[in-house]
Amino acid sequence: MNTFPLFFKLEGRKVLIVGGGEVALRKADLLSRAGACITILAPDISHEIQALLTDDKHEFIYENYNKRYMSGARVIIAATDDETLNHEIHADATELNIPVNVVDTPPLCDFIFPAIIDRNPIVIGISSNGKAPVLARLLRARLETLIPQGYGKLAKLAGEFRDDVKAKIPTLTGRRQFWERAFEGQVSQLMFAGNEKEAVAQLQADLDSTAAAIHDKAHPNAAENTTPTLSDESEKKLPPVGEVYIVGAGPGDPELLTFKALRLMQQADIVYYDALVSPQVLDLCRRDADKVFVGKKRSNHAVAQLGINELLVNSAKQGRRVVRLKGGDPFIFGRGGEEIESLRAHGVPYQVVPGITAANAAASYAGIPLTHRDHSQSVRFVTGFLKAGAPNSNFEKFLNTDETVVFYMGLHSLARLTEGLVDAGRSADTPIAIVSNASMPNQQVLTGTLDTIVAKQAHAQLPTPALLIMGDVVSLHHDLSWYNQYNQNTGDTANNWLREGSAAPNKDAQSSTGQQAHALSMIANIAAQ
Repeated sequence: MNTFPLFFKLEGRKVLIVGGGEVALRKADLLSRAGACITILAPDISHEIQALLTDDKHEFIYENYNKRYMSGARVIIAATDDETLNHEIHADATELNIPVNVVDTPPLCDFIFPAIIDRNPIVIGISSNGKAPVLARLLRARLETLIPQGYGKLAKLAGEFRDDVKAKIPTLTGRRQFWERAFEGQVSQLMFAGNEKEAVAQLQADLDSTAAAIHDKAHPNAAENTTPTLSDESEKKLPPVGEVYIVGAGPGDPELLTFKALRLMQQADIVYYDALVSPQVLDLCRRDADKVFVGKKRSNHAVAQLGINELLVNSAKQGRRVVRLKGGDPFIFGRGGEEIESLRAHGVPYQVVPGITAANAAASYAGIPLTHRDHSQSVRFVTGFLKAGAPNSNFEKFLNTDETVVFYMGLHSLARLTEGLVDAGRSADTPIAIVSNASMPNQQVLTGTLDTIVAKQAHAQLPTPALLIMGDVVSLHHDLSWYNQYNQNTGDTANNWLREGSAAPNKDAQSSTGQQAHALSMIANIAAQ
């Protein structure tokens, strides 16, 4: 190791920062989070630093550098752009045996600021020893996706129970195994889900049960023994409590997954996924997890909804961690509500992870703002078909010209929708767009009006998955469109390679998406290890 990683206690300790500009601001922001008493020494101190360090324990000295201000400092930061001054600060600090960091000058640094992942009290520092700080920051960004905020709360909970655990579990091995069960089992999942009270209660119950088992084992003939004797090993092998994660997979681009979605996908024992989940997203699930297709396409349901509900319940009751991976968002035409009703009725714990719904993705990637002060003051999400396949014919509800309407599952009934809207009173000149394969390299956008879009689609033949966006905001597409300009209106719409596995219409785009998915797969593998 070129440098040895240490963690300084700076709570209530003086830290001297020489400099009052942007670099000093960044260092002051980090150090203030550690509770340091910061002294800023510079003739000119920025307003941003003054706004940051408002506590009375901090000090501003509007003077040029002087060695006497080093007195009592725990560490010193030289954050100036004056090379001669930086060398002077380094020499003075070295003479006083005070650790010094001269920003962006590794040879003059006694210590290095790492890229920090803060899950207080869990803190992770990543350093390249000054060789590649940008790379260290990129690694930090990747690890941020894998380490949920709940780890900090979990560590604090362990700290609160530490003395009690030590008193009730006398052996080091027993305590280690107890904490392994807690950190890998239901206690951690409850904490990550935000159920802190339940996590505390579960940990207390686990501790009481373990302590009772230890007592019964030590006194096997005691009359008061009521707890079954459990060895550490047998207790460790108890099956985990099953849980279902209803996860929104987003519109298809794997980079649009949430951190939480990626983490839970990596924990899954079995994954039930929909037709709209892209292969790149599915590849980010745990490699050895069972993957079961339960998708629905128009008039072709691989598994009926009641069957899916039963699969989720049965898998969870077998002690498995189940991911229900759904395209878009689970609660926007994703039947997530029906699934958690079934889970709740059977007493199965669950979590719901929202995803970017197709409407948001299609609008954003097509350059069509769903709301705009000059064009639309509200937005409505509508399904083209109601329960049991009945068409949605409530056209009189969609006549407000100040509102954007997004139709899900409307492409195959495009003629019926446009004719019904015009007959109900909507102007035939109302702009409307079809967005196919939103957010993916083969995304295509076709614009027209209620009067012309059917004929345009008959010629263009944009494929599903697609949705319709209707309203004046569609007129902004040609000016605001930014994504995938090369593939727009190329006419190659038959080969939906990302969904069906046929040849890619654009090899460069395919390579780019493959690289993105590969990079995220690497992150996921790190999490698994």
